Amino acid sequence: MKKSMLSTKQSYLMCAVGIVVLFGILMGVCESGMASTYIKGIMMTSCIAIIMTTSLNLTIGVLGQLTLGCCGFEAIGAYSAALLSKLLVANGVAMDPTLRFLLTTLAGGVVACIFGILVGIPALRLHGDYLAIITLGFGEIIRVIIQNLKVAGGMGLDKGAAGQALIGIDRLANLYVVFWITVVTVVLLFMFARSRYGRAVKAIRDDEIAANASGINITYMKVLVFAISAFFAGIAGGIFAQYIGSLNPAMAGWLQSINYVIMVVFGGMGSLTGSIVSAIGLTILPELLRAFSSYRMLVYSVALVLIMIFRPQGIFGNWEFSLTKVINKIFYPVKVREHGKPKQDGADGKSEKAVKSGKSAKEADKTAGKATKTKEAQA
Repeated sequence: MKKSMLSTKQSYLMCAVGIVVLFGILMGVCESGMASTYIKGIMMTSCIAIIMTTSLNLTIGVLGQLTLGCCGFEAIGAYSAALLSKLLVANGVAMDPTLRFLLTTLAGGVVACIFGILVGIPALRLHGDYLAIITLGFGEIIRVIIQNLKVAGGMGLDKGAAGQALIGIDRLANLYVVFWITVVTVVLLFMFARSRYGRAVKAIRDDEIAANASGINITYMKVLVFAISAFFAGIAGGIFAQYIGSLNPAMAGWLQSINYVIMVVFGGMGSLTGSIVSAIGLTILPELLRAFSSYRMLVYSVALVLIMIFRPQGIFGNWEFSLTKVINKIFYPVKVREHGKPKQDGADGKSEKAVKSGKSAKEADKTAGKATKTKEAQA
């Protein structure tokens, strides 16, 4: 039974058109001068938060495993991209700035993905609080190692002394390019969650024993999700490094990781729509409350407490926004209801036979019953 008046190709086309329209609005706001440098900075920070939150939602919401070391992968991606960018400049490699930005950002994601695999294989044998503790410890290990590395501005691991921030990074991040990176990230994560791999991961989340008995490779799927999440966290780190222009190991601290976990829970675990909205909202909210600097963290905390009391599943729960459904409700409201109705009922409550013969439904049923008894008697 067809529930949507738009075909699959038409749905994809409408989503693509919606994204292009959103990009056009972004360009119009930026190019017309309506958005100041401060507003553009908030937009860039929101895009980074969206990439981090949606990638973390894959682990927490889809896989159902609590991790607190996502900023460790972000820091790995950030420092890898920054050091590669500085290396290319030092060796005099001539390259288009946008191409260099994309190349170094991708390299940061790949390095973070490798570390995600190395950490995920032993860590994902644990569950619940134990997994949260070991990933929290991993994030702190990464922070301490980075702040002592000579290439990252430290004094060396043998000296044991923290160094300065890594500076001199070319600021190559462009808002338009970052917007499309964010779109690609969300699309890929959405497609993965809806694929057969995503369904297998959700089966592990719901009942790991039953999923294992069904033939799903539990370890492989967990490490796969962990690696994908780490890859996109590294992408976010590469963007951050080439937007800020300097890096400090404090970005890998556990408080930053908890902020991203709050965004996932706030929007709704398992909902990419919720992660996007919460990432944008919780990025803008502290800025809006900056005038009330003495009370803004109090208001922020109270808002989180109220959400957890009255909406513990998050604002959106598991719900996902669908442009196709919106279009169907606007342009095909009657036809959708007709398609959803059972075929055997007529418009005024009569059966098809009653409608055709002009009799009431009760009389038609009696006639059908007599005909059945006559056939049984003849048999």
